[in-house]
Amino acid sequence: MINPHEKVNSKMKSKPPLALLAAVTIASTLATPAFAEEGTYMMRVRALNMQVDNGNSPNVTGAKVELNNKTFPEIDFVYNFTKNLAAELVLTYPQKHDVKLQGNNIGSLKHLPPTLTLQYYFAPGNSVNPYVGAGINYTRFMSANLPTGISTDKDSFGPAAQIGIDFEVAKNTYINLDFKRVSIKTDVKVNGAKLTTLKVDPNLVSIGIGWRF
Repeated sequence: MINPHEKVNSKMKSKPPLALLAAVTIASTLATPAFAEEGTYMMRVRALNMQVDNGNSPNVTGAKVELNNKTFPEIDFVYNFTKNLAAELVLTYPQKHDVKLQGNNIGSLKHLPPTLTLQYYFAPGNSVNPYVGAGINYTRFMSANLPTGISTDKDSFGPAAQIGIDFEVAKNTYINLDFKRVSIKTDVKVNGAKLTTLKVDPNLVSIGIGWRF
């Protein structure tokens, strides 16, 4: 005769308890890197080198206006809509540039250039994950310290394009390389009359570290 208690015990041995199954499921989820999962965020801190184009539109005097190149820190935030599709917002503090006219330093101004791009990641879940992006830049020119009568426009809107790659170096920790081309321009005026359009149009090369959470 089969002991009913033995029958129950055999069933318990053949099927793991629900609590154990739940624990295994949770552990496996936690062990999976959060890389490029839907609804996850990444924060990056990067050093950015800004190479200014300094293009000038034709003007009557032939005067050339220039800004200097700069290297400065920036921070960006990435939100993943899907494993492949994300949005990146790049932020920094106002950057001060020397202003030159015909090669001579005539003063300075500051600009704040936040950039928002929509990105496509090619290899989510892999330790090497390249991406491309496109979006818009808004630049605010401010704190101009220029000779009397010389001024610039305050705002600039323009397209931005990027290409980059993330290298996973530890769980949810990444080294990032990024290149952007951004359209930034402003009219330079003398006593209200346009002298030239300064096309800043920088190449932005950055390297940094990122964390996904």
